[in-house]
This record gives sequence, C-alpha cells and structure tokens, in this order.
Amino acid sequence: MSSTPASSSPASAQRSASAGASKSSGAAKAGARRPAQARSGQARPGGTAKRPAGKRPVNAKRPTGSRRQLVRPAPRSKIRRARLVVQKVDTWSVAKLIFLLSIALGIVTVVASVILWLFLQASGAFAGVNQLISSLGTGSTAVDISQMVSLGQVALVTTIFAVVNTVVFTLLGMIGAILYNLAAKLVGGVTLTLSDES
Repeated sequence: MSSTPASSSPASAQRSASAGASKSSGAAKAGARRPAQARSGQARPGGTAKRPAGKRPVNAKRPTGSRRQLVRPAPRSKIRRARLVVQKVDTWSVAKLIFLLSIALGIVTVVASVILWLFLQASGAFAGVNQLISSLGTGSTAVDISQMVSLGQVALVTTIFAVVNTVVFTLLGMIGAILYNLAAKLVGGVTLTLSDES
C-alpha cells in the first residue's frame, strides 16, 4: 500500500515540468509577436494607418474652387518708349551713302533721257519742230533737229551731268555731316522717340 504513492510522484513531477515549459514557450512567442506587430504597421484597430497631422495625402485632389482663385489674369503689356539723341554722325559713312545714292540717281537720269529722246523721235516731235523752223523763214537751208541733238550727244551730256552731280552731292553730304557734328556739340543733337508697335 505504501509503494503506490512513491511510484506516482515522479510521473506527476514530469508532467508539471512539461506543462511549465510549454507555458514559458507560449509566453515567449506572444512577447515576440507584439514587438513585430508594433514595428510592421502600427495599425489602428480599424485597419487604417496613422498619418501625421497637418500633411495631405499624395493622391488627394485639391478642390476646383481654390485652383480657379489661384489663376490670375495676365497684365496688359505697356507700350515701351525710348528717347535717343543723335549726338554724332560719322562723316565717312555719310559720304559713302550719298555717293551710292548719287550714282543710282545718275543712272536713272541717263536712262530716262535716252527713253525720252526715243519717244520724241517715234512721235514725230522732231519733224514738227523742223517744219516750224522752216515756216518761220530762217533760211533756205533745211534744219534737222534730230541731227543737231542726236541720241549719242544726249547720252554723253547726261552722263557728264550725272558724274558732276555725284561729286557735288558727295562733297555736300560730307560738309553737312561735319556741320551737324559741330552743332550737336553746341546745342545737342536730334532727339528721336522710339516705341513698340501697338
């Protein structure tokens, strides 16, 4: 009768030891799960994550009313004006410009005189002048205006006249530029007002 409790005591001690070990392992697993949950999401009970106060989510849309208020009408462009004073004129540049313009004017003069002579010849103006001179009784000899004023003579005289005009105009332009520079030093140059196109 006394041997039965002695044999049952080691079995009960082994059972209690195994139960304590299982409880300690379960507590350790539960403790390990709690920090993992705290690190992974810090999720709230409702399943939504916390966001810092004062910050708007990236995908949030702004209301259309605020966007319309931010758009401002473009200001009207103002007309810019600038006042410039021509204080000095380059004499050499003025001489070159007037020389080229004088040559162009001389060529136009020569061509115009030749065309005018051909037109008078074709219209019979020279023949009418010849009849008028003969009717006045200047003499028995017949007068031919077309021979006295031939096409070659007209072209030669007009060319000489154009060359003289070119030289004179160039000299006058240089003298005018020098006089302008002297006057600009004394009383100031010509004032120009420049503005943008409206």
